[in-house]
Formats: sequence, structure tokens, C-alpha cells
Amino acid sequence: MAGPLWPRARRGSTDEALIRAVYEEHGNALLAYATRLTGDRAAAEDVVQETLIRAWRHSDALVNGKGSVRGWLLTVARNIITDRYRARAARPPEVSGTAAAPPVAGDHADSVVDTMTVLGALDRLSPEHRDVLTELYYRQHSVAEAADRLGIPAGTVKSRSHYALKALRAVFTDGGAEEFGGNRRSGRPPQQPGGLREVVA
Repeated sequence: MAGPLWPRARRGSTDEALIRAVYEEHGNALLAYATRLTGDRAAAEDVVQETLIRAWRHSDALVNGKGSVRGWLLTVARNIITDRYRARAARPPEVSGTAAAPPVAGDHADSVVDTMTVLGALDRLSPEHRDVLTELYYRQHSVAEAADRLGIPAGTVKSRSHYALKALRAVFTDGGAEEFGGNRRSGRPPQQPGGLREVVA
């Protein structure tokens, strides 16, 4: 019923019957409107439910003969959506996780020792091999970019990176990195930064 608000003759009906009739006549339009505003069908259904609850609490607004029922319902729905949006924007963002399983924080001391270990191991390589690894894995350049920056052919970059990684593996597997501060506390190999971690391990 998009015309005048509920006729006064309907005042004798129970509130439940009134709301049921309102839903049957305006429910689809109300849901479509709320879905368009929220972009979420489930959220829109919640808005429709809240709108009908408010209509039930203020059933006199539906039978006072002023304005249209649908106009009143759409206004209420829009106000509910606006209030929810403002409330969501005002509170801090929600984060995942439970109190029973707090996020694990890394030990900063371990990362410092690991960095020192990798840098110490890199110092044992030739300057040519160290420069290639620095360009490829620390600065994250492609082979072509590393070749351009180092002024050598791309094939030479590939060859040097192969032998540099082989030499670096030998430093860690032979235990030579320990003299540069290898992590003896945990008995684990140092964690290399970025892509170097995968190719050295």
C-alpha cells in the first residue's frame, strides 16, 4: 500500500496482524531497497527485520493517515543503515584471532643474529659473487636488471649466482657461519631474508 497511511478503520486489528499485512505488501520493496543500499543481502534482511520491529513498536505511525506507509518504512530503513554505517566507522577495525590463541610474535634478537650471520657468510664470498646475490635477492632485481646494474651479461649473472649460492650453502653446512654469530641458542640455521632463504636452505 503506497498511498495514505493505514486507514483508521484498521486500528482495531492487532499489532501483529498489522505488521504481517505491512510485510506482505511492502516486504519485497523494502528488501530490494535495503539490498541496494547495503550491497549485502544478509545485511539487508537484518535491516528489514529491524524496520518491522520499529513499525510494530510505533504502529500508530502506520495508522495516523499522514503520508504513505512505504515512504515511512523506506525512511526508517535508510536511517537504520546510516546508523549502522556510522557505528561501524566509529569503532576500531575488528581483527581475527581468539584469546585462546594469541598471535605469535617473533623474537627481534633472533632476527638481528640471523642478519649478522648471513652478512658474515656473504663476506666470505668473492666480491663478484656477493654483488650478484645482493642484486638478485636483497634488491629483488631480475637477472636482466642485475646484469644492467653490474655491467655484465645476463648469462654471467646466472652463472655467478649459481656458484655464489653453492658457496654460501657450503658456508652454512660446514658450520663456518658460526664464527660470524650463528644462532647457537636455538640450534636452528639462521633465517635468510627474502628469496635468499629459499635458495640457500
